Amino acid sequence: MQHPHSPTELALLNHWQRGFPLVDAPFATIAAQEGMPPAQVLATYAQLQQRGSLSRIGAVFAPGAGGASLLAAMAVPPQQLEAVAAIVSRFAGVNHNYEREHRVNLWFVATGSDADQVELLLQSIEAATALPVLRLPMLRPYRIDTGFDLRASQSQATGATHWAATPLQPHEQPLAALAEHGLPLTERPYDLWAGQLGQSVDAVLAQLQRWLTQRTLARFGVVVRHHELGYTANAMTVFDVPDSAVDACGEALAQVPGVTLAYQRARAPGWRYNLYCMVHGRDRQAVRATVAQATAQAGLASRPQALLFSLRRFKQTGARRFAHLAPSNSIAASA
Repeated sequence: MQHPHSPTELALLNHWQRGFPLVDAPFATIAAQEGMPPAQVLATYAQLQQRGSLSRIGAVFAPGAGGASLLAAMAVPPQQLEAVAAIVSRFAGVNHNYEREHRVNLWFVATGSDADQVELLLQSIEAATALPVLRLPMLRPYRIDTGFDLRASQSQATGATHWAATPLQPHEQPLAALAEHGLPLTERPYDLWAGQLGQSVDAVLAQLQRWLTQRTLARFGVVVRHHELGYTANAMTVFDVPDSAVDACGEALAQVPGVTLAYQRARAPGWRYNLYCMVHGRDRQAVRATVAQATAQAGLASRPQALLFSLRRFKQTGARRFAHLAPSNSIAASA
């Protein structure tokens, strides 16, 4: 169930998706800028997290920063869908699991520390469900940005996304695990991370800033669940584009307002599509209009394509590419 969000709640969610303060007492900084007491900021974030609108406050790593992940899909007989979805969701490495409107109807993201671990996960899912899994690894990102203005009916932002310039080094990965899991909602949250890592707070903040500067991090801040904020229509459009034309088409999609995700993925046996475009919106009509505009602008109207609206969400958690590296005494280790 969606709850109406007050102007205060919306401001705390919307304004801090990027540029979250990398200072000792970040919530006090936010409180000063938003004109409210620090205790109210913390209490509001805790309430939003409880209600499901706030997923976490933390890191969104650029593709290629480390770990491994893969979009996977299954064609499940409709009468078995709930049972199969429940089996898939039980695996810790699965972080998004949705029903989509198509014969290939169950879509999820599988993550792990490396490609071998992800492949083992997919084989385990195939064994547990007795159904084959399509493996659809990303070959190139064109746009990945779900941190858009929540006052709009859909994203108005555009622009390209790139692979992380520098993959994380092994010594950086324990902090990455904490940052991926999310900040504790406490007055001096970075102190807790520093304690768990045996580092100074300054070193932790400097590392986060370095990742942002290097674009290893796409952003650091509030990560919302769009469905709880009224973006109940989301559609993934897939296209079959000649490999020689896919970059030009993908780069064109990245420039269309309303396109939150666009990337090239590998084709799979029985799945001819290699270019993907995601649009989040408040209703289907608006999403369809944006998809039509994006399709036309990218010169894709004549290409074989399919529009897959999401129907049910079985599981949604943040990526856990570094979770196995979290300090043993940390909340991330038990997540």
